[in-house]
Amino acid sequence: MSIIEKAANKLGHGDAVSQPQGAADKTATENHTSRIEAAMQREHAQTASPATPAPTDNDTGVSVTSMQVEIDLKRLARMGGVTPDAERSQVAEEFRLIKRPLLANAFGQGGAAVRNGNLIMVTSALPGEGKSFCSLNLAISIATEMERTVLLVDADVARPRLPEYLGIRAGKGLLDVLQDPSLELSEVMLRTNIPKLSLLTAGHPYKHGTELLASSAMSRLVADLANRYPDRVIIFDSPPLLSTSEASVLATHMGQIVMVVEAEKTSQEAVKEALSQLESCEVIGMVLNKSTAVLGNDNYYGYYGTYGK
Repeated sequence: MSIIEKAANKLGHGDAVSQPQGAADKTATENHTSRIEAAMQREHAQTASPATPAPTDNDTGVSVTSMQVEIDLKRLARMGGVTPDAERSQVAEEFRLIKRPLLANAFGQGGAAVRNGNLIMVTSALPGEGKSFCSLNLAISIATEMERTVLLVDADVARPRLPEYLGIRAGKGLLDVLQDPSLELSEVMLRTNIPKLSLLTAGHPYKHGTELLASSAMSRLVADLANRYPDRVIIFDSPPLLSTSEASVLATHMGQIVMVVEAEKTSQEAVKEALSQLESCEVIGMVLNKSTAVLGNDNYYGYYGTYGK
């Protein structure tokens, strides 16, 4: 049975993707993205935090090149996001379950490591399914690990959402590095007040921005990121697969894919078509998002599974 058939069978048999029943592995994702986005848009203009220079290295007297941004963790928690200082919550537990197989694949825990397993692309078939919010929650969850650091890359250059969710003003980023060979990654990478989480924003708008994602410069950058730090996980918030061709090209560099599917809305045909563009990747996970089913007393339910060809 092909990877597409396996994924389709896991996701049900209606015209729109529905909640799977009796799944052995259960996690959940954020259930109220629409309300979160509305709250985020109202607060963004007032709370956006500009990037400031990182502090001077006291041991060497040399200024650290990367910039520092302050994420409003209380605001993020109000929007339903995972925060490292919060008490145990349903959504935090859900992303703990999601990250475990990803980390096991990336670092060979309990088996052989997946090639480029520390490169994880979060995508969806269509816009609006919640992939950016899932990317952010997954990155913060992994950043709480004792032995891991995380770089979150906003690769959805046509419609970047991460700065809005985080309440920051984005400056130079991914597109600027790809256009300017003299620009070092360390000059645009943003440190955050979550100690093990760094951010690479999409950068300044560029009319051929999506084409840059398919360029040789992007290939070199991804290879550098994969090999520079052995303990780092790099999460790419990718464009939707059916909106641009660049997402499928980016997927060829990835070790693992997490595909977000909106429950009761995204059709199986759209899911199958999107999965057909991911044949180069052997490890693909599915996250059912915005489900209306209830698990216990919370309005969270989802499904996550990895499939190999």
